[in-house]
Amino acid sequence: MSFKVITESELSPQLYAMLDICSVSVWKGDGSDPVDLLTEAEGLFTYSHPVINGDVLDTMPNLRVISNFGVGVDHIDLDAAKERGLPVGNTPGFVDGATADMTFALLMATARNIVSGHQYATGPDFVDYDVNILHGQEVHGATLGIVGMGRIGKEVAKRASGFDMNVLYHNRNRDTEAESALGVSYASLPDLLKASDYVTLNMPMTPETKNLIGASELALMKPTASIINAARGGVLDHDALFEALTTGVIRSAALDVTEPEPLPRGHRLLGLDNLIIQPHLGSATVQTRTGMAQRSADNLIAGLKGEALLSRVV
Repeated sequence: MSFKVITESELSPQLYAMLDICSVSVWKGDGSDPVDLLTEAEGLFTYSHPVINGDVLDTMPNLRVISNFGVGVDHIDLDAAKERGLPVGNTPGFVDGATADMTFALLMATARNIVSGHQYATGPDFVDYDVNILHGQEVHGATLGIVGMGRIGKEVAKRASGFDMNVLYHNRNRDTEAESALGVSYASLPDLLKASDYVTLNMPMTPETKNLIGASELALMKPTASIINAARGGVLDHDALFEALTTGVIRSAALDVTEPEPLPRGHRLLGLDNLIIQPHLGSATVQTRTGMAQRSADNLIAGLKGEALLSRVV
Protein backbone atom coordinates (compact mmCIF):
# COMPACT_ATOMS: atom_id res chain seq x y z
CA MET A 1 0.00 0.00 0.00
CA SER A 2 1.30 3.45 -0.90
CA PHE A 3 -0.52 6.53 0.35
CA LYS A 4 -0.30 9.69 -1.75
CA VAL A 5 1.16 12.54 0.28
CA ILE A 6 2.06 16.09 -0.74
CA THR A 7 4.39 18.52 0.97
CA GLU A 8 5.49 22.04 0.09
CA SER A 9 9.22 21.37 0.12
CA GLU A 10 11.67 18.50 -0.11
CA LEU A 11 11.87 16.51 3.10
CA SER A 12 14.98 15.29 4.84
CA PRO A 13 16.25 11.80 3.93
CA GLN A 14 15.34 10.79 7.47
CA LEU A 15 11.71 11.77 6.95
CA TYR A 16 11.47 10.08 3.56
CA ALA A 17 12.64 6.88 5.25
CA MET A 18 10.01 7.25 7.97
CA LEU A 19 7.34 7.71 5.30
CA ASP A 20 8.38 4.71 3.23
CA ILE A 21 4.77 3.52 2.88
CA CYS A 22 3.87 6.84 1.25
CA SER A 23 4.41 8.27 -2.20
CA VAL A 24 5.55 11.81 -1.43
CA SER A 25 5.31 14.61 -4.01
CA VAL A 26 6.30 18.25 -3.70
CA TRP A 27 3.40 20.66 -4.01
CA LYS A 28 4.38 24.09 -5.34
CA GLY A 29 1.11 25.76 -4.42
CA ASP A 30 1.47 28.45 -7.08
CA GLY A 31 -1.18 27.18 -9.47
CA SER A 32 1.27 25.23 -11.63
CA ASP A 33 0.72 21.85 -9.97
CA PRO A 34 -1.02 19.10 -11.96
CA VAL A 35 -4.68 18.86 -10.98
CA ASP A 36 -4.37 15.19 -10.10
CA LEU A 37 -1.56 15.93 -7.64
CA LEU A 38 -4.10 17.75 -5.49
CA THR A 39 -7.23 15.72 -6.20
CA GLU A 40 -5.47 12.45 -5.39
CA ALA A 41 -3.63 13.69 -2.28
CA GLU A 42 -4.53 11.72 0.84
CA GLY A 43 -2.09 13.33 3.23
CA LEU A 44 -0.68 16.86 3.57
CA PHE A 45 2.65 17.26 5.36
CA THR A 46 3.43 20.89 6.23
CA TYR A 47 7.12 21.49 6.71
CA SER A 48 7.84 25.20 6.32
CA HIS A 49 4.63 27.01 7.28
CA PRO A 50 2.68 27.32 4.00
CA VAL A 51 -0.71 29.01 4.32
CA ILE A 52 -3.38 26.30 4.45
CA ASN A 53 -6.89 27.76 4.32
CA GLY A 54 -10.30 26.55 3.22
CA ASP A 55 -9.70 27.40 -0.43
CA VAL A 56 -6.54 25.30 -0.44
CA LEU A 57 -8.25 22.40 1.30
CA ASP A 58 -11.08 22.47 -1.23
CA THR A 59 -8.59 21.56 -3.97
CA MET A 60 -7.83 18.31 -2.09
CA PRO A 61 -11.11 16.38 -1.92
CA ASN A 62 -9.49 13.08 -0.88
CA LEU A 63 -7.40 14.52 1.94
CA ARG A 64 -7.54 12.51 5.18
CA VAL A 65 -5.01 14.21 7.46
CA ILE A 66 -2.71 17.22 7.88
CA SER A 67 0.53 16.62 9.76
CA ASN A 68 2.61 19.62 10.78
CA PHE A 69 6.34 19.38 11.45
CA GLY A 70 6.45 21.65 14.50
CA VAL A 71 4.21 22.89 17.27
CA GLY A 72 2.86 26.16 15.86
CA VAL A 73 -0.09 25.74 13.50
CA ASP A 74 -1.01 29.39 12.99
CA HIS A 75 -0.50 28.89 9.25
CA ILE A 76 -3.31 26.32 9.15
CA ASP A 77 -6.97 27.36 9.30
CA LEU A 78 -8.02 24.95 12.03
CA ASP A 79 -11.70 25.85 11.72
CA ALA A 80 -11.61 25.05 8.01
CA ALA A 81 -9.91 21.73 8.73
CA LYS A 82 -12.44 20.88 11.42
CA GLU A 83 -15.36 21.74 9.14
CA ARG A 84 -14.00 19.24 6.61
CA GLY A 85 -13.39 16.55 9.20
CA LEU A 86 -9.62 16.70 8.78
CA PRO A 87 -7.49 15.87 11.81
CA VAL A 88 -4.46 18.13 12.25
CA GLY A 89 -1.40 16.85 14.06
CA ASN A 90 1.67 18.63 15.44
CA THR A 91 4.70 17.90 17.62
CA PRO A 92 4.18 19.32 21.13
CA GLY A 93 6.68 18.57 23.85
CA PHE A 94 9.61 17.81 21.58
CA VAL A 95 10.73 21.41 21.09
CA ASP A 96 10.49 22.72 24.64
CA GLY A 97 14.03 22.20 25.90
CA ALA A 98 15.80 23.12 22.68
CA THR A 99 13.73 26.29 22.21
CA ALA A 100 14.34 27.32 25.81
CA ASP A 101 18.06 26.74 25.26
CA MET A 102 17.95 29.03 22.21
CA THR A 103 15.98 31.64 24.13
CA PHE A 104 18.64 31.70 26.81
CA ALA A 105 21.47 31.61 24.29
CA LEU A 106 20.07 34.73 22.65
CA LEU A 107 19.60 36.37 26.03
CA MET A 108 23.25 35.71 26.88
CA ALA A 109 24.40 36.88 23.45
CA THR A 110 22.61 40.22 23.78
CA ALA A 111 23.78 40.68 27.36
CA ARG A 112 27.46 40.02 26.74
CA ASN A 113 27.95 41.24 23.15
CA ILE A 114 28.81 37.75 21.93
CA VAL A 115 28.24 38.42 18.23
CA SER A 116 29.81 41.87 18.08
CA GLY A 117 32.68 40.62 20.26
CA HIS A 118 33.36 37.77 17.86
CA GLN A 119 33.26 40.10 14.88
CA TYR A 120 35.69 42.49 16.56
CA ALA A 121 38.04 39.76 17.76
CA THR A 122 38.29 38.23 14.28
CA GLY A 123 38.49 41.56 12.46
CA PRO A 124 41.42 43.77 11.54
CA ASP A 125 41.06 46.26 14.41
CA PHE A 126 41.75 43.92 17.33
CA VAL A 127 45.48 44.37 17.76
CA ASP A 128 45.58 45.34 21.45
CA TYR A 129 43.51 44.28 24.43
CA ASP A 130 41.28 47.13 25.60
CA VAL A 131 39.41 46.90 28.90
CA ASN A 132 37.15 49.81 27.95
CA ILE A 133 35.19 48.25 25.08
CA LEU A 134 32.03 46.17 24.66
CA HIS A 135 30.79 46.38 28.21
CA GLY A 136 27.59 44.36 28.46
CA GLN A 137 24.93 43.84 31.08
CA GLU A 138 25.01 41.23 33.82
CA VAL A 139 22.64 38.29 33.69
CA HIS A 140 23.06 36.84 37.18
CA GLY A 141 20.80 38.60 39.64
CA ALA A 142 18.93 40.44 36.89
CA THR A 143 15.17 40.43 36.38
CA LEU A 144 13.76 38.29 33.59
CA GLY A 145 10.23 38.79 32.30
CA ILE A 146 8.74 35.80 30.48
CA VAL A 147 5.71 36.52 28.31
CA GLY A 148 4.00 33.17 27.91
CA MET A 149 4.38 30.69 30.77
CA GLY A 150 3.63 27.58 28.75
CA ARG A 151 5.87 24.57 28.34
CA ILE A 152 8.72 26.57 26.79
CA GLY A 153 8.31 29.48 29.19
CA LYS A 154 8.60 27.11 32.13
CA GLU A 155 11.82 25.67 30.68
CA VAL A 156 13.21 29.19 30.30
CA ALA A 157 12.36 29.88 33.95
CA LYS A 158 14.27 26.76 35.01
CA ARG A 159 17.37 27.97 33.19
CA ALA A 160 17.03 31.43 34.72
CA SER A 161 17.08 29.94 38.21
CA GLY A 162 20.64 28.76 37.60
CA PHE A 163 21.63 32.39 37.11
CA ASP A 164 19.87 33.56 40.29
CA MET A 165 17.52 35.67 38.23
CA ASN A 166 14.34 37.20 39.58
CA VAL A 167 11.67 35.84 37.24
CA LEU A 168 8.39 37.55 36.43
CA TYR A 169 5.87 36.10 34.03
CA HIS A 170 2.75 37.20 32.22
CA ASN A 171 0.16 34.78 30.94
CA ARG A 172 -3.42 34.97 29.78
CA ASN A 173 -4.21 33.03 32.97
CA ARG A 174 -2.25 33.07 36.19
CA ASP A 175 -0.39 29.80 36.89
CA THR A 176 -0.10 29.31 40.64
CA GLU A 177 1.39 25.84 40.15
CA ALA A 178 4.28 27.34 38.20
CA GLU A 179 4.72 29.99 40.86
CA SER A 180 5.12 27.33 43.55
CA ALA A 181 7.27 24.97 41.49
CA LEU A 182 9.54 27.51 39.82
CA GLY A 183 9.61 30.44 42.21
CA VAL A 184 8.27 32.87 39.58
CA SER A 185 5.95 35.81 40.17
CA TYR A 186 2.95 36.88 38.13
CA ALA A 187 2.84 40.44 36.77
CA SER A 188 0.63 42.38 34.42
CA LEU A 189 2.26 42.94 31.06
CA PRO A 190 2.98 46.65 31.72
CA ASP A 191 4.49 45.90 35.13
CA LEU A 192 6.60 43.08 33.69
CA LEU A 193 7.95 45.30 30.93
CA LYS A 194 8.80 48.11 33.33
CA ALA A 195 10.65 45.87 35.79
CA SER A 196 12.54 43.49 33.52
CA ASP A 197 16.15 43.68 32.39
CA TYR A 198 15.40 40.99 29.82
CA VAL A 199 12.05 40.14 28.25
CA THR A 200 11.57 36.82 26.47
CA LEU A 201 8.60 36.17 24.21
CA ASN A 202 7.57 32.53 24.43
CA MET A 203 3.84 32.62 23.69
CA PRO A 204 1.96 31.03 20.78
CA MET A 205 0.90 33.06 17.75
CA THR A 206 -2.83 33.77 17.96
CA PRO A 207 -5.08 36.65 16.87
CA GLU A 208 -4.75 37.96 20.45
CA THR A 209 -0.94 37.91 20.44
CA LYS A 210 -0.48 39.46 16.97
CA ASN A 211 1.75 42.53 17.52
CA LEU A 212 1.27 42.13 21.27
CA ILE A 213 4.54 44.00 21.73
CA GLY A 214 4.40 47.32 19.89
CA ALA A 215 5.63 50.86 20.36
CA SER A 216 3.70 51.55 23.55
CA GLU A 217 4.91 48.30 25.14
CA LEU A 218 8.55 48.82 24.16
CA ALA A 219 8.36 52.34 25.57
CA LEU A 220 7.68 50.85 29.00
CA MET A 221 10.98 48.94 29.03
CA LYS A 222 14.22 50.14 30.57
CA PRO A 223 16.70 51.76 28.18
CA THR A 224 19.22 49.13 29.36
CA ALA A 225 16.83 46.23 28.67
CA SER A 226 16.82 43.64 25.90
CA ILE A 227 13.96 41.75 24.28
CA ILE A 228 14.26 38.24 22.90
CA ASN A 229 11.69 36.68 20.57
CA ALA A 230 11.67 32.90 20.23
CA ALA A 231 7.92 32.66 19.65
CA ARG A 232 6.64 33.81 16.24
CA GLY A 233 7.73 36.87 14.33
CA GLY A 234 4.24 38.36 14.30
CA VAL A 235 4.00 38.82 18.07
CA LEU A 236 6.52 41.69 17.89
CA ASP A 237 5.88 44.79 15.76
CA HIS A 238 9.03 45.07 13.63
CA ASP A 239 8.57 48.77 12.80
CA ALA A 240 8.22 49.58 16.48
CA LEU A 241 11.27 47.45 17.27
CA PHE A 242 13.36 49.31 14.69
CA GLU A 243 12.41 52.67 16.20
CA ALA A 244 13.09 51.42 19.74
CA LEU A 245 16.53 50.09 18.80
CA THR A 246 17.61 53.16 16.83
CA THR A 247 16.38 55.76 19.31
CA GLY A 248 17.67 54.16 22.51
CA VAL A 249 14.30 53.15 23.90
CA ILE A 250 15.83 49.73 24.59
CA ARG A 251 19.44 48.54 24.51
CA SER A 252 19.21 45.50 22.23
CA ALA A 253 17.13 42.67 20.84
CA ALA A 254 17.54 39.14 19.54
CA LEU A 255 15.15 37.36 17.20
CA ASP A 256 14.98 33.71 16.28
CA VAL A 257 11.83 34.44 14.27
CA THR A 258 10.70 37.28 12.03
CA GLU A 259 7.64 38.35 10.05
CA PRO A 260 7.96 37.58 7.19
CA GLU A 261 10.50 34.80 7.40
CA PRO A 262 13.09 35.36 6.11
CA LEU A 263 13.08 39.16 6.07
CA PRO A 264 13.57 40.63 2.59
CA ARG A 265 17.24 41.32 1.88
CA GLY A 266 17.79 45.01 2.49
CA HIS A 267 15.19 45.17 5.29
CA ARG A 268 16.17 47.96 7.65
CA LEU A 269 16.35 45.66 10.68
CA LEU A 270 19.20 43.76 9.04
CA GLY A 271 21.53 46.74 9.30
CA LEU A 272 21.36 47.22 13.06
CA ASP A 273 24.36 46.34 15.21
CA ASN A 274 22.30 46.04 18.41
CA LEU A 275 20.10 43.32 16.96
CA ILE A 276 20.87 39.62 16.56
CA ILE A 277 18.79 37.58 14.09
CA GLN A 278 18.86 33.80 13.76
CA PRO A 279 17.26 31.77 10.94
CA HIS A 280 14.60 30.12 13.14
CA LEU A 281 16.92 27.67 14.90
CA GLY A 282 14.92 27.26 18.11
CA SER A 283 14.30 23.55 17.65
CA ALA A 284 17.31 22.90 15.44
CA THR A 285 19.19 20.22 17.32
CA VAL A 286 19.76 16.71 16.02
CA GLN A 287 17.89 15.19 18.95
CA THR A 288 14.87 17.49 18.81
CA ARG A 289 14.46 17.43 15.05
CA THR A 290 14.66 13.61 15.09
CA GLY A 291 11.85 13.46 17.64
CA MET A 292 9.78 15.97 15.66
CA ALA A 293 10.30 14.01 12.47
CA GLN A 294 9.19 10.75 14.06
CA ARG A 295 6.10 12.27 15.67
CA SER A 296 5.01 14.11 12.52
CA ALA A 297 5.51 10.95 10.46
CA ASP A 298 3.57 8.89 13.00
CA ASN A 299 0.74 11.43 12.99
CA LEU A 300 0.57 11.39 9.22
CA ILE A 301 0.54 7.60 8.91
CA ALA A 302 -2.05 7.24 11.68
CA GLY A 303 -4.35 9.69 9.93
CA LEU A 304 -3.91 7.97 6.59
CA LYS A 305 -4.87 4.65 8.20
CA GLY A 306 -7.87 6.19 9.97
CA GLU A 307 -6.28 5.77 13.38
CA ALA A 308 -5.98 8.27 16.24
CA LEU A 309 -3.15 10.80 15.90
CA LEU A 310 -0.58 10.77 18.68
CA SER A 311 -0.67 14.59 18.90
CA ARG A 312 -3.88 16.08 17.56
CA VAL A 313 -4.71 19.79 17.51
CA VAL A 314 -8.26 19.44 16.09
